[in-house]
Amino acid sequence: MDQLVRILKESFLFSDLSEKTIEYEILPHGRIQDIPKGNYLISFQEKLDYFGVVMEGRLNLIHIYGNGNYGIVGVLEAGDHFGADLIYTGSRVSPYYAQAMQQTQVLLFPCKLLLEAGIIPQSTRLAILGKLLMLISDENIRKEYRLAILFQKGIRDRIMTYLIMQANKRHSATFSVPFTREEMASYLCVNRTCLSHELSQMEKEGIIKFNRNTFTLLNWDQKNGEY
Repeated sequence: MDQLVRILKESFLFSDLSEKTIEYEILPHGRIQDIPKGNYLISFQEKLDYFGVVMEGRLNLIHIYGNGNYGIVGVLEAGDHFGADLIYTGSRVSPYYAQAMQQTQVLLFPCKLLLEAGIIPQSTRLAILGKLLMLISDENIRKEYRLAILFQKGIRDRIMTYLIMQANKRHSATFSVPFTREEMASYLCVNRTCLSHELSQMEKEGIIKFNRNTFTLLNWDQKNGEY
C-alpha cells in the first residue's frame, strides 16, 4: 500500500493530493493489472472505460500500419499515465496500441471517477481535473516537438533536432534516451541501418559521442539551448 501511495503521489496527475487522500479516496477505486512482456494493454480502436498509471515496467504507445511496419508515438514508464487523454473525447476510442516492453504492472481506474460527480469529493475531483488539463496541454506540446522532428527532411537533421530537444529538456549535454536503436529509428521515422550509420559518422566528425542510449552533444550551447 505504501508503495502504491508513493508512486501515485509522485505521478503528475495525483501530485497535488495528500498521501491520505490518495490512500483513502483514490486507491479504493483502483485495480492492479499485470501485463506480460509483449502483450497489449490497449488495442487499436478499443473503447476505453478506464485510465491508469504505470506502477512498474514500460509501455510503448505504437501505431501498426497495414504493411506490418510500426511507429512509436510514446514511451510510458513508472509514474506515467495512459488513457487520460481519451476519456474526455467523444468516442474514447484509442488511436494506438499500448504494448508492454517488459513485465509491467499498471493501476487502473474507471473513467467515471473523473467523469461523474459524487464518486470522490468534488475538491479532489477538481484537483485531478486541473492536473489533467495540464497533462493534455503538455501532450500537445510534445506532439508539436515530434512534428518539428518529422518536418526535417534529412536523417541527420532529424537526429540533431531530437538530440538537441533532449539536451534542452534535461539541461545537460549528456543524457539518456528511452529507446533502443530500433525504437529510435521508428520514432524518427528513418531506417535503422541508416540511423546507425549516421550516428557513427557524426561521432567520427566530433559532433556527438554515444554509448548505447546515452548521448553527449559535444558542442551544445547550454545557455542558448542550441548546437
